[in-house]
Amino acid sequence: MRIIDVCAFYAPQGGGVKTYVERKLRAARDQGHEVIIVAPGDHDALIAEGEGGCILSVEAPKFPLDRRYHYFDDEPALHALLDRLQPDVVEASSPWASPGMVARWPGARRSATSNGAFLSLVMHADPLSAYAYRWFGPVASRERIDKGFEFFWRHLRRLDADFDMVVSASESLSTRLIAGGLRKVRTIPMGVSPGIFSPALRSGPLRQRMLERCELGPDATLLVGLGRLASEKRWPMVIEAVAAAGYAHPVGLVLFGDGRDRARVIRAAANNPHVMLGAPVTDRAELATILASADALVHGCEAETFCMVAAEARASGVPLIVPDMGGASDQYTRGQGQTYRACSAGALAAAIGRFIDEDPAAQRARATQAAPNVMEMDEHFRRLFGMYEAAINGVREVA
Repeated sequence: MRIIDVCAFYAPQGGGVKTYVERKLRAARDQGHEVIIVAPGDHDALIAEGEGGCILSVEAPKFPLDRRYHYFDDEPALHALLDRLQPDVVEASSPWASPGMVARWPGARRSATSNGAFLSLVMHADPLSAYAYRWFGPVASRERIDKGFEFFWRHLRRLDADFDMVVSASESLSTRLIAGGLRKVRTIPMGVSPGIFSPALRSGPLRQRMLERCELGPDATLLVGLGRLASEKRWPMVIEAVAAAGYAHPVGLVLFGDGRDRARVIRAAANNPHVMLGAPVTDRAELATILASADALVHGCEAETFCMVAAEARASGVPLIVPDMGGASDQYTRGQGQTYRACSAGALAAAIGRFIDEDPAAQRARATQAAPNVMEMDEHFRRLFGMYEAAINGVREVA
């Protein structure tokens, strides 16, 4: 198959989507398919090329809220590119404007007897959780917020009607989409990059150095946070909770990341010697060693569609302290960390305390034993591509 991924969230600087895209090209090569990533960027360019496909940049305006990203704005040009590429499958990996552009492409399959392209909407983002629920959650229930944002649910239902499949990476998101009226949802968890993350990479000296940077001794608890410094990640809340938990237990937080909310995160961590802010870690082997050396991963975002970093922590044998909503909660296993009431610094502080009181070493031992069971990303692509092949073959047999 030739699969075109109209990928609105790709950025060369890194992130979970970049990790996903790069592994997708390798998986396509290994499984005999071709994947072409089409991403908005500064100019038209071939960014990368390999046996499994390539990454194309299409000139597009910068996204005003995050200048690392761009957004598709030229529908005729996108249609012309799809015409030239002649895909078997077109994926749209954004719930915003670009999937509507893809759905209106004349080459899309319109009936069970046509030979047009198969259309797949991949939900790499959950805007309602990231924005609407976060903004209005303190004053309204989710049911009431959903009613207020019925226009967005109508938009998603239209996309569900126009596309042949809606791919969700977690059961929690799938449940919400189905409850909202979508009928073509398929849950395919993403998985982690193979051969990178392992409990065997745990480094006592590295753990001690990170605790020293937090002005703590080796008997303290080391929490690690990883991710963009963006409002929906709730890092100031995490920092507040760690500070509160620190009154009863020696606990340090090392947070790696960068983003538009950096100044706010720095202010939140000011005057707290037990919180260290680090730059994003782009070397995957270094990241794997950092994760494996933590006592637990702490996460604040309830709006994750899958939560790659939580899956990577699980593969590293690291317990999770995560909110009870969103993709991060789907990664949690009882007895290997804690969950807490989402959006609550007090609840997170209490969860950190429970984690420390309930024998972190024993929880880590259980997480280490379970680490080999974490699904690898290649299995995700095997399932995804297999669904596409089955659907296309069914169409061709009818035709």
